Amino acid sequence: MARIIGYIASSLDGFVADPGESLDWLTRRTDMQLGEYDYNLFIKRIRTVVMGRGTYDWLVRENIPWPYAGQRCIVVTSRPLPDPIGRLETRTDVDALIAELRALDDGDVWMLGGGQLQMAFIERGALDEIEIYVISQLLGGGHPLFPPTGFSKAMRLLSATSLGTGCARLHYSFD
Repeated sequence: MARIIGYIASSLDGFVADPGESLDWLTRRTDMQLGEYDYNLFIKRIRTVVMGRGTYDWLVRENIPWPYAGQRCIVVTSRPLPDPIGRLETRTDVDALIAELRALDDGDVWMLGGGQLQMAFIERGALDEIEIYVISQLLGGGHPLFPPTGFSKAMRLLSATSLGTGCARLHYSFD
């Protein structure tokens, strides 16, 4: 059975992107020492990437080479994707997708992108773990780590690690 995990960065005040949807505040940091938690090591163990339509549209707007050629990629959307970039599949039903992902046995599933789809999985008890990289940066506004939905749940902190002066890694389990 596949594990469904989150791996996401957030500003100290709880935003994953600034008001203009930019990640410059994150990518320009030079004071993080991720070591064994580096994204390039993380992505090697991921077999399936799942993202929402907003994340997919952001990737298209950024006009970067498709970064998930080595993974199965699923976009959750109710609208067709005109001229899709990369090799990907689409799904509309989150509950059916969760059952499909749980039946996989070829590696971990990564919930990529903002918190809206991650929250849908959390509300359904379908996110197993999440790694949140809290960046030493205040954005003052933007796109929240998790949208306020009224859902409440206690999680178990597995570890908290300082990664240089610019980042702390918080690793949670939802069991």
